[in-house]
Amino acid sequence: MRRREFITLLRGVAVSWPLTARAQQPERMRRIGVLQVINESDPELQRRIAVFVQGLQKFGWREGASLVIDYRYGADDSERIRLDAAELVGLNPDVIWTSGGLGLLSLKRATHSIPIVFTTVYDPVGSGYVASLARPGGNITGFTLGEFSMGGKMLEVLKEVVPQVSRVAVILNLEQPPHVAMWRAIEAMAPSRATEPARSAKNPSLISSSL
Repeated sequence: MRRREFITLLRGVAVSWPLTARAQQPERMRRIGVLQVINESDPELQRRIAVFVQGLQKFGWREGASLVIDYRYGADDSERIRLDAAELVGLNPDVIWTSGGLGLLSLKRATHSIPIVFTTVYDPVGSGYVASLARPGGNITGFTLGEFSMGGKMLEVLKEVVPQVSRVAVILNLEQPPHVAMWRAIEAMAPSRATEPARSAKNPSLISSSL
């Protein structure tokens, strides 16, 4: 994700900040929870965090002065992500920012009242995270990368580029609803593209498929 795009997402986080929170006395410390599902040392994640903090400063929110930010990094471990989500909710932040389906799913199960802003989530409507993109409802809002049908479209484009291909490796995480739905879209598209899906059960947390 380019820097300009992420700044746009950041502005959405600021807009989603409860209006009542902005109206409070300036000396009252605000709290943001940040739940990221990848490793803390990931360079791209660190760039996003830096832009996030810089953007907050532009809106007048400075860490340590008017703001406390609690960071949690799940390192792609679903159990750790679940525990981190529960821990952040227990801190009762004013808003939580998360990325990815695993983080959002854990937070959705942990709270129905704390505002949650998500980024980099596929098809939040189809996954059941929000009611609609125009009117998400509840305590969750954010930005989507696409929808489930993209899985079938990817296979379609691949066959157009390399018509002779008959087997394609597909690796998806079964713990994430969007991945499951994308697999189903690929599976549905396969017959019309002269491909035959097959799964490997070596790792139960993954679908490792050949088309």
